[in-house]
Amino acid sequence: MTEFWLISAPGEKTCQQTWDKMMAATTRTNNLSTNHKFNIPDLKVGTLDVLVGLSDELAKLDSFVERYVFCVFFSVDLVTYITRFQWDMAKYPIKQSLKNISEIISKQVTQIDNDLKTRASAYNNLKGNLQNLERKNAGSLLTRSLADIVRKEDFVLDSEYLITLLVVVPKTGYPDWQKTYETLAEMVVPRSSNLLFEDNDSGLFSVTLFRKAIDDFKHKARENKFTVRDFQYNEEEMKADKEEMTRLSTDKKKQFGPLVRWLKVNFSEAFIAWIHIKALRVFVESVLRYGLPVNFQAMLLQPNKKTLKKLREVLNDLYKHLDSSAAAIIDSAMDIPGLNLSQQEYYPYVYYKIDCNLLDFKV
Repeated sequence: MTEFWLISAPGEKTCQQTWDKMMAATTRTNNLSTNHKFNIPDLKVGTLDVLVGLSDELAKLDSFVERYVFCVFFSVDLVTYITRFQWDMAKYPIKQSLKNISEIISKQVTQIDNDLKTRASAYNNLKGNLQNLERKNAGSLLTRSLADIVRKEDFVLDSEYLITLLVVVPKTGYPDWQKTYETLAEMVVPRSSNLLFEDNDSGLFSVTLFRKAIDDFKHKARENKFTVRDFQYNEEEMKADKEEMTRLSTDKKKQFGPLVRWLKVNFSEAFIAWIHIKALRVFVESVLRYGLPVNFQAMLLQPNKKTLKKLREVLNDLYKHLDSSAAAIIDSAMDIPGLNLSQQEYYPYVYYKIDCNLLDFKV
């Protein structure tokens, strides 16, 4: 199970005592979870007003970034990163204010978002155009492209008087076609029909007639459930279609590798940013809840799947003294600014879930 509970509790005499108490309650006697210390550096606190506003902003940023990390497909590395989390001082300097750090992360992820939209749009347009061409070369003889089926020698070309038509005939109608095609209109060339291609349901026949009889022939063919395809043999157009399909197929293959590499790099960056947002949220929420001076222990719990309910009960027993009104707040669905109670579960301790049951990203 790759779900984590990122929580914090106020330090007792030392933060180590807080950690030891957690370990004793959740792992040493009942094996409810696997726990890791979650290291958050000494960040600049700022004013209470800034913290309250930032709490709401970080919640929105958290949801925004989370959309991307659910597409990452190398979860083992992600779990290792979370359980060994160290703040990236180079990317997010802790000498900056909390708001500035939040803005740095926001700009970074917004840039990833914009790049993704551009790259995905280009790739999907290419993919869509190729699929449209592929559909033209598949499916029923009534609709599919005939460029790969017919040959130049199947047609009477460059004649002032004669023309070759292509007719789709149901397989059950072959006998009727052979009996009637010469009489469907005047001026049909005798014995001019040939079967050029067939699929499971029907066959494609050629037939040659005088140009002046085209309309009459089409009308009579339709009455007999034979379908005349609207097709003119044009070698240049057919060649251009084939070249376009080859080009699109080649371009798609060329773009696929770089796109996947870009996704891996940038979704990794988004995930790293996401965990730093979680760290910021824990810091801000812990200061708002537990007060100053800053004194709390952040902890990462990986619950055992079969003991989720028991773990929650143990945590509530351990920390219910921190906020005895928590249950009442939940029941009344109060929305206290800075605590985001309407957006998530609320407990006496600071709590955020990190779910790494990630979805496969498909291109």
